[in-house]
Amino acid sequence: MNCVAAIDLMDVALDGALPTEARPGFDEHIGACRRCRTYFEQLTTTVRTLGRLPVPTTSNPRRAELLERYRRSHRPR
Repeated sequence: MNCVAAIDLMDVALDGALPTEARPGFDEHIGACRRCRTYFEQLTTTVRTLGRLPVPTTSNPRRAELLERYRRSHRPR
């Protein structure tokens, strides 16, 4: 497995849904490639840290407006 393939699988690996057949190649590459290992560790730390943030309990109209603008601007054409 090369860096591009490993990076493409990192989000799936973070979700714990890495296909069984991809696991050996992914683990081998992460173990051997310092750059990918560092990147994967950073992603893991980011996801873990964001997961500790409190969930907002009140509605924020500005946030809703920004999310809607983002969704409209990123719709497939």
